Amino acid sequence: MYRKSAWNKYKDKAPVMEFCEGYKEFLSYGKTERLVAEEGVELLKKAGFVDGSEVKSIKPGDKLYFVNRNKNIAAFIIGSKPLAEGLRILGAHIDSPRLDLKENPIYEDSGFVLGDTHYYGGVKKYQWVTIPLALHGVVVKKDLTKVKIDIGEDPSDPVVGITDLLIHLSADQLQKPAAKVIEGEGLDISLGSIPLEGEEKEAAKKNVLNILKEKYDIEEEDLVSAEIEVTPAGKARDYGLDRSMVAGYGHDDRVCAYTSLKAILDTEAPEYTSVCILVDKEEIGSVGATGAQSLFFENLIAKLAKLAGLDNPMLAAREIFENSKMLSSDVSAGFDPLYASVNDPKNAAYFGNGLVFNKYTGSRGKSGSNDANPEYYAWIRRTMDEANVHWQNAELGKVDQGGGGTIAYILGNYNMNVIDAGIAVHNMHAPMEIVSKVDVYEAYLGYKAFLLAKD
Repeated sequence: MYRKSAWNKYKDKAPVMEFCEGYKEFLSYGKTERLVAEEGVELLKKAGFVDGSEVKSIKPGDKLYFVNRNKNIAAFIIGSKPLAEGLRILGAHIDSPRLDLKENPIYEDSGFVLGDTHYYGGVKKYQWVTIPLALHGVVVKKDLTKVKIDIGEDPSDPVVGITDLLIHLSADQLQKPAAKVIEGEGLDISLGSIPLEGEEKEAAKKNVLNILKEKYDIEEEDLVSAEIEVTPAGKARDYGLDRSMVAGYGHDDRVCAYTSLKAILDTEAPEYTSVCILVDKEEIGSVGATGAQSLFFENLIAKLAKLAGLDNPMLAAREIFENSKMLSSDVSAGFDPLYASVNDPKNAAYFGNGLVFNKYTGSRGKSGSNDANPEYYAWIRRTMDEANVHWQNAELGKVDQGGGGTIAYILGNYNMNVIDAGIAVHNMHAPMEIVSKVDVYEAYLGYKAFLLAKD
């Protein structure tokens, strides 16, 4: 549904602008899924949520959170209705496309020290060259000491980056298709060039390793058991002369993660148990122990059933899921007038028009899609309209143009009602993505309305 700009709702735009100041801080810090989980836990603790692993029983009004392997968060507010009547779930992912250092990353070539990388998720590789990059992650030593890596965000830090060929010598390069202009094995970051005094062989590499040793007390062999992510350096910024948008890295999908988390933080005394789950690995298929396909969430619901005193907690968990409603909180492709030809303008997401619902995503013939039931969609429409939430509906481009997916189908496999609900984004998967501030705020309002809606 195409609607007029949500900005028209706000004669006083201060609530929108103030909300997005908090979001910019969240996005600027949360460059990785570990950092988002860390920041999310701090917000939950401040709001009175307690570590659910230490709880022995539950009652209405209890606020719990659980963390899985430092990359997932699940937050709950226990509702006044029995768990068996279902949950209201907001689910978003907190991983974003990036570059990862390989297990044996550091090498020297022609006096330059380079870091070998492997890209993560769907990226246009040429977008990652000639921009300031930062290093974030952890190194775990053999004694299991965990060392946090953070280089490139503080203004006093150095940054790293990937070089490109100068235009004067690019005749052959510019004949290549965009997917081949920069190859995956060419996405190696520059780390240094000063040789270590007194050394001859790989002297510059030894100097870089010496710097890491002095700063972090790590050896080269420790990088085998490390997880170091290469992300764009710098903070999220206001975008546009009117400051109507936010530019930053990782809007997909941390914008939905933040608004979902804020919605549950600001929810009080819900009838149905409210849930916000933030997952990892969506950009590579929601796989592994921290992805949406993990049994982590299912096991948590069984644990809640046990804490609530229900018989046969695993069976109870399945019944709880069947009675649940979920918003798969993930971003949509915003209509860009510079690339209008890839969209059906009647079924596209427009900046400033509020929260976006996708009945289905998937590719071409709806492959990989959840395809929400119309009965559920009608309930969603009513819920949003009664709460005066500005919303729109969209598809991901023209039918044969491409496509993509979310975690919606995974939770739909539990026979619960699920629909995609997110925010329009420009430059999706690029090092700098763009969102509209009013869309961010409307998503927050919509998510909160969903948690508190009555049947």
